[in-house]
Amino acid sequence: MHIPPALRHRRYLYLWSGQLISIAGSQMQWAALHWHIRALSSEPNPLALGGIGLVRILPVIVFSFLGGPAADTYNRRRILFLTQTVMALAALALAALTFEGHITIWSIYLLTAVQAAAQAFDGPARQSLIPNIVPARDLPNAFSMSSIAMNTGAILGPVLSGVVIATLGQGYTYLFNALSFLAVLLALILMGAVTQDTRNAPGIHLSAALEGFRFIFSTQIILSTMLIDFVATFFASAKTMMPIVARDILHVGEIGYGWLSAAESIGSVIAGGVLSQVATLRRQGRLFLSAVTVFGLSAILFGFASRIGPTVVVLALPGLPVTLAFLVAFLALALGGAADAVSTIIRNTIRQLNTPDRLRGRMVSVNQIFFQGGPQLGEVEAGLVASLFGVPFAIISGGIGCLLGTFLIAIRWPELRRYNGDEHLAAPAPAA
Repeated sequence: MHIPPALRHRRYLYLWSGQLISIAGSQMQWAALHWHIRALSSEPNPLALGGIGLVRILPVIVFSFLGGPAADTYNRRRILFLTQTVMALAALALAALTFEGHITIWSIYLLTAVQAAAQAFDGPARQSLIPNIVPARDLPNAFSMSSIAMNTGAILGPVLSGVVIATLGQGYTYLFNALSFLAVLLALILMGAVTQDTRNAPGIHLSAALEGFRFIFSTQIILSTMLIDFVATFFASAKTMMPIVARDILHVGEIGYGWLSAAESIGSVIAGGVLSQVATLRRQGRLFLSAVTVFGLSAILFGFASRIGPTVVVLALPGLPVTLAFLVAFLALALGGAADAVSTIIRNTIRQLNTPDRLRGRMVSVNQIFFQGGPQLGEVEAGLVASLFGVPFAIISGGIGCLLGTFLIAIRWPELRRYNGDEHLAAPAPAA
């Protein structure tokens, strides 16, 4: 065991620590939103749950055209100050409405859309900032550590969400999320000034955004990873139906829902921890495709788990009887999370190393449409299919769609299968 190389860079350590806390708060809110929508519905309503994905992706699609050029034109650290503040205020508004008893599904949709609009600027600035504070040789490790922060927060958030909802009430999940953004704001203050390449800054206009699209579609290795990311998450987004699976199929309540929501992230943290100890990843293309394949298979297993029924009790825990169906569902989700962590680390490394700094913000903004468009539109698709054929069918068919899409893309772009990961020489280290 050793200290991951990325954490030896002071500014990245600050950013990573702040993200770890903030992500836990955001994931707490994300799990709480789905439970809240189910609680506000008189009966299981997959379309209402799918709607949250639609209101999240539409602002991302619209504002990503501005967020990418903004990250390549203006100071990325200052953009993060603004976006983190807006997202904190939206979470505070959700808390206030819930405490006052005025919350509705439509107000949840509106404030979620506000946060998504801020995220459209936050994502390109944050991801493009990392290569400015970490040398190229340590980028795979930095993205591995970012995956650990993301998924550790995604473990703590949903678990705490279930506990907080059951003990304090729904509104406190939103309040705690609002407070968690202070960690990132403090990290940005401690980080100090960060140098970035603003020569020939593109400005915020349509032609600048289109340059990012032209770069992506002319760089086949990046385009193929983005398409697989979109297809996999579009078809195999199982989290949307989690409240119905937990509450109406497995009958495990808030605590069980929190653990199921955290299962993917538990698997991701384990995989990220293993990869953080690996100095060099080889045969990255094949590893990436294998990980996405496992991701699709895990979704199929999760769908079959929801058909077992909550009859066979394996372990009786206080407040949470662990049935065979619950155990299989949990393990399937954890396996999918581990596979997703591997694919995320590899595809982020591929994209950053193949993109010049002046285009990184726009590359991330285009990727954001694929990365968030897949799962958010997948939530709408899952809601529609579940309303017609049932939740288990929606999950199982989604896993099959993930496998078929991955196979077709891998055949179309053979260079992805051949990608090794050592095609680029290490760049000079940025100043600590």
